Amino acid sequence: MKDDCSTVDGVSFSVNDHGASISVTSTTDAVNGGAINDELDYIPPFNFAMVDNGIFRSGFPDTSNLPFLQTLGLRSVICLCPEPYPEAIVEFLKDNGIHLFQFGIVMCKEPFVNIPEDRVREALKATLDTRNHPVLIHCKRGKHRTGCLVGCLRKLQKWCLSSIFDEYQRFATVKSRISDQRFVEMFDISSLKNTTLQFSCSKKR
Repeated sequence: MKDDCSTVDGVSFSVNDHGASISVTSTTDAVNGGAINDELDYIPPFNFAMVDNGIFRSGFPDTSNLPFLQTLGLRSVICLCPEPYPEAIVEFLKDNGIHLFQFGIVMCKEPFVNIPEDRVREALKATLDTRNHPVLIHCKRGKHRTGCLVGCLRKLQKWCLSSIFDEYQRFATVKSRISDQRFVEMFDISSLKNTTLQFSCSKKR
């Protein structure tokens, strides 16, 4: 499958058969015959990646990530954590007209697993609404709760389960949870099947 790429203010994103990738290209300005490299000014949040056109994922952003996030032109952020946002991040969202959706899913470690399907479904609906794009989905580390939500999105995109689980595991690494993958496998997408995936550029079968 051919890569689908987009570039925002020198930040290049692509989605292909092997998943999403990001590259930050340097911006140079001639100053007295020299050049200034602005690459270091843009620090993505932990586990940042492009999911699809207009959809990004990551861990919980902090103030060092704000210049980078500003380049994305976000309309909304979907937070899957119950913890309140730091004041500096809240001010950043307000100043940039970014709407915050917060679906407080308490992180539960195995074997005491309780992933609330209703909240994941509501978060997925907000993700699918292109009026909210570009959108950033995040939890604390961008692994489990975010991985479950993205996995459910991939089911709608008709990815096979092996590809969905491969993507989940690449972000969760050694923290992979069988319960998360079982949740995605059992998640009922029937009520969302008529949703038009206008943004989709990365279907797998």
